[in-house]
Amino acid sequence: MTMKQQLMIAPGEIIFRDVEVPPVKADQVKLKMMSIGICGSDIHVYHGKHPFTSYPVTQGHEVSGEVVEVGSEVTAFKVGDKVTVEPQIVCGKCYPCRHGKYNLCEELKVMGFQDVGMASEYFVVDAAKVTPIPQEMTYEQGAMIEPLAVAVHGVKQFGDMKGMKVAVLGAGPIGNLVAQTAKGMGAEKVMITDVSEYRLELAKQCGIDVAVNTLKQDFNEAMLEAFGPDKADVIYDCAGNNITMNQAIRHARKGSVIVLVAVFAGMAEVDLAVANDHELDIKSTMMYRHEDYVDAIQLVNEKKVMLEPLITKVFPFEQYKDAYEYIENNREKAMKIIVNVQE
Repeated sequence: MTMKQQLMIAPGEIIFRDVEVPPVKADQVKLKMMSIGICGSDIHVYHGKHPFTSYPVTQGHEVSGEVVEVGSEVTAFKVGDKVTVEPQIVCGKCYPCRHGKYNLCEELKVMGFQDVGMASEYFVVDAAKVTPIPQEMTYEQGAMIEPLAVAVHGVKQFGDMKGMKVAVLGAGPIGNLVAQTAKGMGAEKVMITDVSEYRLELAKQCGIDVAVNTLKQDFNEAMLEAFGPDKADVIYDCAGNNITMNQAIRHARKGSVIVLVAVFAGMAEVDLAVANDHELDIKSTMMYRHEDYVDAIQLVNEKKVMLEPLITKVFPFEQYKDAYEYIENNREKAMKIIVNVQE
C-alpha cells in the first residue's frame, strides 16, 4: 500500500512522493492523518533558516489523526479513535530522560525537523507517543493541542497561577495561548502586549483582560495601569527579541519572575546588570511532556482556552506550498494555518 508524503527538498521547494506505508509493529498504531498545523519553526525551515534541519525533510509535528490499525500489544487505543501525537524522539537513557524530563533529552530529535514528520496520508508511530482527543473536538483543534502544550508547559515554569497577575509580551499564536492558559489556570488578571492591533483584538476576543499596543503606550505605564504599583508577578516573553526582553528586565517588579517562551531571534543583548541588581528569576521553557498534553486537552474541554479564533485559514494537502505563501503574504493576520490531509 502506498501513500502520498510531503517532502521539502530545499528551502521553498515542496514536492509530493508516493511511498510505502510502513508495517505496524506490535507496540505501534497506524494513523490516518487528518490535520497539520504550520508553526514558526516550520516557517524557518521553509526559508532555510532553521539551524538544526537539513533537506530533504518531511514536515508535520502539530497533528491530529484517526487510528486505523493497532499493533498486537496495543490496548490503549482502538480503530476509530481521534488522537494527537507527541513528536519528540528521545533516548530514554540520558540524565534528563532518567529523571522524567525527556523534553530535555540530550539526543532529542523532533519529527518534521531532525526526523521524518507526519505530513503524509498515513503515519505509523509508537502508541506511547499518541494521546487521545475527545470525539467532539475537531481535527483542526486537535492539531493545535501541540502548540497549546507548549503554552501549558511554559506557564507551569512559574508555578501556581491562582490569583497571579501576569504580563505576556507578544500576541502571536503562542503568546495568545500562554495568556489564555494563564487565565485558564487561575490567574487573576492577564495583560498582553504587541504592536499589531489585529492580534491584540483577537486576544481580547479570547478573553484576555488587557491588550496593549506598545507602539502607542509605554510598557511600564501599561503595567502600572493594569496591575498597580506592585506590577506583575510574572512576565512571559513570547516575542523573543532584544526589545521585549529588555522591557521585561527593566520594568519587572524587583524579585519577580521572567519566563522566556519564544525562541530568541539571534544573539541576545539584554541588560543583565539590571536583572542582577533586581534579583530577577529568569527562566526558560522547552517544548512539553505528556502531562502538558493532558492539561491542554482539559483546558479546551472545560472551555477555558479557545482554539477556533486562532485558526486563520485551512488549506488542502496538495496546496502545502500555497499555505506557506499565504503566511508570507499575510504575516500579521496569519495566526494558525492548518493543512487538512484528507478531503
